[in-house]
Amino acid sequence: MHSVVPLAWALQNAGHQVRVALHRDALDLATGAGLNAVPIGTREHLSEIVAANPDPARLPRLTGSMALDPAAGPARLQAQWLHYTAMLAQYRPVLDDLVGLTRRWRPDLVLWDPLCVPAAVAAEVTGAAHARFLWGQDNIAWLRGKQLETAGEASATRPRRDPVRSLMAPMLAPYGLDFREELLLGQWTVDPSPEAMRLPAAPHYVPMRWVPYNGGAPAPAWLDEPPGRPRVALTLGAGGRGRQLFEETGVTFAEVVSAITALGAEVVATGHPGLPAGEVPDGVRLVDYLPLNQLLPSCSAVIHHGGAGSFAAAVAHQVPQLVTPVPFWSESETARYVEEQGAGLALEVGEFSRDTFASRLRRLLTEDSFRDGARLLAKEAAGAPGPADLVPVLEELTLRHRR
Repeated sequence: MHSVVPLAWALQNAGHQVRVALHRDALDLATGAGLNAVPIGTREHLSEIVAANPDPARLPRLTGSMALDPAAGPARLQAQWLHYTAMLAQYRPVLDDLVGLTRRWRPDLVLWDPLCVPAAVAAEVTGAAHARFLWGQDNIAWLRGKQLETAGEASATRPRRDPVRSLMAPMLAPYGLDFREELLLGQWTVDPSPEAMRLPAAPHYVPMRWVPYNGGAPAPAWLDEPPGRPRVALTLGAGGRGRQLFEETGVTFAEVVSAITALGAEVVATGHPGLPAGEVPDGVRLVDYLPLNQLLPSCSAVIHHGGAGSFAAAVAHQVPQLVTPVPFWSESETARYVEEQGAGLALEVGEFSRDTFASRLRRLLTEDSFRDGARLLAKEAAGAPGPADLVPVLEELTLRHRR
């Protein structure tokens, strides 16, 4: 939701009407951003994933099986593609609600989450143009290309069943529709990621600069005071796998913040697991939630788990990054990209210790090259069209594709 808000604002500012269809337990994410929201599905739909956000005890159920390894062999990639299609199938229950919305409201354009293929079907039913809006690396299109390559290499005597067609047949049949690749990959794809991070895949990509948005909150007074020592942001994301860093590495949250303060830095930790009452050391601020757009301008470094939103905010505010990826989608690729661009360092879970963590953070705080790299990365990102620049592009593509 956060990644699409700036584009939704740009469309509204240009005079277009926007409605956001999303899980009924997340409606406040849209309405809190000043957008009109429509609930889809039931409370039981995607209940395991939704429930994991506020409940860390449920996080181990969100595995890293969707994290893509482009170097994996054909058998691994085929198994992973079957896992992806199973994830796509979880969205089937929202089809009727989405079709009902498109029939009532008659949108000209449907922008949809790359996992929510029923949105493409709903657009097709009413003749609306439709496109995917990515929030990370395009694992789906890349894996689909590999799966089609493998299927094409299979002999005629051993044809492979296409799991995507099997997935979508029950969604298409009631409306008399036939499967086309654009129902999986969109008529085009809006991609806010840097071009250098894009996987080689077939879709028509329309680039957009990722303008970071991470909600709003009252600005604390202490943010207006210049920090007396280097400030380090420690964020594990608003939900998802980032909060499992300490469980998977065996290094405690207390040890991590102690290592930061031992370097003479101040740490502001958001989305943290907490410390026992009375054991918060000097130089440590624990906040349940603080938008990174408020916090990062005063920071000398940021530590995060490789989430796309945290990465985009760090790029926009030119802050060197220490990325400790907990794989779920493309976190390890993000870490590698940051390091390759000289804008930060990566620290994989398998090599994470208090000493290695402290050593890498010390480099970020003392070596000017990382600040230079962060500035260059921000300059590169600023070269992509912003959300307002994208509006006329979307208008033209909509006129071309809608029926």
